[in-house]
Amino acid sequence: MMAISADPLNLIICGVGGQGNILMSSLVASALTRKGYYVAIGETFGAAQRGGAVFSSVRISARHPYGPLIPEGRAHLILGLEPLETMRMLQKYGNPEVVCITNTQPVPPVGVLSKKDEYPDHDELKETIKKLTRRAWFVDATDIALKLGAAIATNIVMVGALLAASQLPLERKDMESEMWNTFPRERMELNLKALDRGFNTIHSQN
Repeated sequence: MMAISADPLNLIICGVGGQGNILMSSLVASALTRKGYYVAIGETFGAAQRGGAVFSSVRISARHPYGPLIPEGRAHLILGLEPLETMRMLQKYGNPEVVCITNTQPVPPVGVLSKKDEYPDHDELKETIKKLTRRAWFVDATDIALKLGAAIATNIVMVGALLAASQLPLERKDMESEMWNTFPRERMELNLKALDRGFNTIHSQN
């Protein structure tokens, strides 16, 4: 069993409803469990409808089970499918040592769509995320998925990015095995391409 940087290691996966947040946390948790880690998942309640904010807390330990709720200010890693939601999670759960990986494609919340609120400037949002983290990676995951012909694969692109950032005791082969157990065979070619594109995007930034 590989050592983890903190025990428990606290991961937050955030986005908006419909982006595949819950699938991502399930894939990561299952792969880690198969490697012998204790993993607890907590999902937000009630806001998982399409377009509503949603996040999962994933707590990983090599020693014993922990409760699924991450204390405020105690996240070690934040994986964001939507940049504004990433910033919100950083403001609540972040600390000077937190690292994050975020998709750059915005999904405007209801307040912005109804003209009540204004979505932050892209560059300002990016700079704020950098200031709130020890290290931040930015991935054009939605664009990568669209070029593969399936926007739905955005979440798998982000899983690939997560693996390449080397923040979890998981390798590509661990996730590929988990995906074969999860997805129908006819979807695996697309998903493996998405995984590799996300993985390579982070490698090119390191």
